Amino acid sequence: MSNNIYIYILVMALSTWFMRVAASLVMKKPISNRFLQSFLYYVPYVTLAVMTFPAIIEATQSPVAGAAALAAGIAAAWYGADLFRVAVICCLTVFVLESFIV
Repeated sequence: MSNNIYIYILVMALSTWFMRVAASLVMKKPISNRFLQSFLYYVPYVTLAVMTFPAIIEATQSPVAGAAALAAGIAAAWYGADLFRVAVICCLTVFVLESFIV
């Protein structure tokens, strides 16, 4: 790591600050377009899914175990399990598959 870490942090802070200031300067009144509102509502969820999905598959020793845990988690959530139970089911799925089967 170089000695310019503070410059990197400063550039990141300024770019983040600039994007927030630019958005507040451009958007003077509330967004009335329903399509744009809907699009902006789902952006955080899509971003989280795009970052999480590859990690689910690659974080395990076997991609099959990761994919099975993903399927088990989706099924558990579909049938009404809360976040803790979904996480436990996914972890147990990976543990069982990597310990005994794969």
